[in-house]
Amino acid sequence: MQILPPNNGGGKGQGYPSLASSSETFEQQPTGNWRGVFSITSYTQYFNIDTDVVLNRLMGSLSPIDGSFFSKIVVNPDIYGPIWISTTLVFMLASLGNWATYLMEKHAGKGSSWTFDVNYVNVAAIAIYGYAIAVPLGFYFLLQYLGSNANLVQFWCMWGYSLFIFILSAFPLLIPVEILRWIIIVAAGAASACFVGSNLRSYVDGADATIVVIAAFFLQMALAVFIKVWFFS
Repeated sequence: MQILPPNNGGGKGQGYPSLASSSETFEQQPTGNWRGVFSITSYTQYFNIDTDVVLNRLMGSLSPIDGSFFSKIVVNPDIYGPIWISTTLVFMLASLGNWATYLMEKHAGKGSSWTFDVNYVNVAAIAIYGYAIAVPLGFYFLLQYLGSNANLVQFWCMWGYSLFIFILSAFPLLIPVEILRWIIIVAAGAASACFVGSNLRSYVDGADATIVVIAAFFLQMALAVFIKVWFFS
């Protein structure tokens, strides 16, 4: 057993450090200066997360009007989940998009031979990684300009988890019925957009909140339409 030394810093009780205090100290450690940006240890705190927390946040991303996601990640926003979600979505769009093309050609009775389009991988990687990085970054600078105390890592975390519903919707998009595919992707896009919008509304105060929420909503819907048009047409 590990014997913890007494805390002589004037804490309460017998002075033993609590798990919560040590965890929060680690998660909120500052980089100190610009050299911390190029240090790997500056980012380890955003990967210090267990499976239960990731699963809880995945389930939370499926609640489009809850608006409490920021309150759940304010202490320990993670990047592990968004990276995992984005990478999974890239490979699913590339593979299932090709499969959907094959099913559509077979359903239409075309006699031409079908070949796997490797460009789907490149397009999916550029679109998903670019969106997950650039859009939160853009809103971070926008809110900084509007006077809000925005947190970039929290934005990356929230937008990354908002993409999870597109992973779930990719499977029914294989059904070779065009109108059904549009219904599925619009429903998924609307749920994801409402998740982003409701959380931004709880995060941003003032008259600028409406403009920010509407912009985020339409960007999320634009991503959904892009996924449908490029990979499942």
